[in-house]
Amino acid sequence: MVLDKTDPKIADLIKKEEKRQKEDINLIPSENYASKAVREALGSVFTNKYSEGYPYKRYYGGNQFVDEIETLAIERAKKLFGVKFANVQGYSGSPANQAIYFALAEPGETIMGMSLPHGGHLTHGWKVNFSGRLYNAVQYGVDLESELIDFANLRKLAKEHKPKMIWTGATAYPRVFDWQKFKDVASEIGAYLVADISHISGLIIAGAHPTPVGIADVIMTTTHKTLRGPRGSIIMTDNEELATKIDKAVFPGLQGGPHDNNTAAIAVCLKEANTAAFRKYGQQIVKNAKVLAETLKKEGLRLVSGGTDNHLMLVDFGEAGPTGKEVQEALNLCGIIVNKNTVPRETRKPFVTSGIRLGTPAVTTRGMKERQMRQIGLLIAKVIKNLGYEKVYKEVTQNVKNLTAKFPVP
Repeated sequence: MVLDKTDPKIADLIKKEEKRQKEDINLIPSENYASKAVREALGSVFTNKYSEGYPYKRYYGGNQFVDEIETLAIERAKKLFGVKFANVQGYSGSPANQAIYFALAEPGETIMGMSLPHGGHLTHGWKVNFSGRLYNAVQYGVDLESELIDFANLRKLAKEHKPKMIWTGATAYPRVFDWQKFKDVASEIGAYLVADISHISGLIIAGAHPTPVGIADVIMTTTHKTLRGPRGSIIMTDNEELATKIDKAVFPGLQGGPHDNNTAAIAVCLKEANTAAFRKYGQQIVKNAKVLAETLKKEGLRLVSGGTDNHLMLVDFGEAGPTGKEVQEALNLCGIIVNKNTVPRETRKPFVTSGIRLGTPAVTTRGMKERQMRQIGLLIAKVIKNLGYEKVYKEVTQNVKNLTAKFPVP
């Protein structure tokens, strides 16, 4: 590698991270493994190019091949998701959501989104985020008994506050989204419905989760997570007027030139996703998640809403149990990677939390199936029941290494 000579420190850290990824069990729902083809496109000579504007309408010369790359990415997104318009220039999910706000609402107007402790995303109106500071954000959540989205309260809040847009989709909600119920509320008050499908877009393509296409006014997805691409985004709509507003919001409203190497990698991941193998993969993610959830429950752990319908689950330790931070750190020592996460009845600070979030996209990419999910579930429960016991940690660590050695990273 040239990097070994140019910057041996960075080269060494990359090698260490590669080793860590190979030896650890990655259960963070928002992480995955991009293919070698995606990484090759991401590291290509398109890194060198600047291309402000859109295909065949650029402000710089030398973009004839960039235009073809971006057009391919757009057309593949439209075909894969079944939409009429797609913008692939957003740098990632949060900038893409910012562009949607910029296109559809004025600062100070009212918006609605799911509360962060109940599973929502920062950009859906949480108070410390730009979406909660620049807009009058009203937050809905889950019913504390069922821990499912409380549509009765959502409708009540919507009728009271009359938001300009309602966000649906989440970062830590383990159940299926009923897009039509959201649309019924949005239509009743004349609001835009925006579906953030960043976590579940791969499941939607696989037919393992219903699609919001034809229901939501605007749809946004990141291109990593269950799509297994680079860290980018796609904003989609069937409405030509909204598509024009979104394009103008992305450029020149918020961004300069797109990252053309990223666009190339997005095009590659969309081609990979349009296969029978990918659809089988998406179905397996959900099968794996259900088995992992049932295993954890049998071991006495409490899951938010009692289980999962998608790729992730939340374990709630309650106010009297260990903190999410403690469990995350203990599992990390054993090579099992999860993230601490707030839960609907949260009483602790966000950096401490009372729960953990875990999911199956990455381990499914490695080829693991139901049998391995049972093994992983038992290992997780063993660590949680023996927090602080070094002997148990060493035993689990060896089991993790033995398991990951059989399932190589792509």
